[in-house]
Amino acid sequence: MPKSRWPTADGLTQRITQEQGVLPIFIVFEGVDGSGKSTQLHLLHKYLTDKKIATYTTREPGGTPVGEKIRELLLDPAFSEMQERTEALLYVAARAQLVAQVIRPRLEQGDVVLCDRYVDSTVAYQGYGRGMDVDFLVNINKLGTGGLRPQLTILLDISPEEGLARSRQERPADRLEKESLAFYQRVRQGYLGLTKESSDYLVLDARLPVEELHRIICDTVGGMVGA
Repeated sequence: MPKSRWPTADGLTQRITQEQGVLPIFIVFEGVDGSGKSTQLHLLHKYLTDKKIATYTTREPGGTPVGEKIRELLLDPAFSEMQERTEALLYVAARAQLVAQVIRPRLEQGDVVLCDRYVDSTVAYQGYGRGMDVDFLVNINKLGTGGLRPQLTILLDISPEEGLARSRQERPADRLEKESLAFYQRVRQGYLGLTKESSDYLVLDARLPVEELHRIICDTVGGMVGA
């Protein structure tokens, strides 16, 4: 089994399981822009809630009042001069707030938590895309999250060309979406590289029909939650 960059859990899963007799489930959706991850996240949320499974959906950056303000800064095309370290630290700041204010409390009350992006986005975008030191990014994210990691990361893989074409049909490009194709190619390779470091990934071809992707995801997650 490949060695994970997150070699030990923070004890949350074990503690909740011991105290409440339930396994907290934290699932993250990742992918380049236009991969369809947000669509699949919301379809999974509906599937689980229809099964009467308490489920909470959130996103990064954002998910809290503090995080949403940081999101505005990060994605505003007016801030093209933003430095890479500033960018990375802002993402971690938003994530720290989200974990403390939303994700941990929801897991502690037994909810399934679905998150649109998490630590891997920072490693892929700022590490592989920007060329920042990956170990540095991993370490600051461990600090920001307290080491909390998902049980499953679902990567919707698609070529940057097709992904960006999709996203630009839906809305004007934000600051990151204005990056070069080469940047997004590095991001994609970063994601694929991360999947080789841990067995906790489900990698799917995002070009498959929406319904087929949803079926595969439900089959996988259903086995985790007993649906």
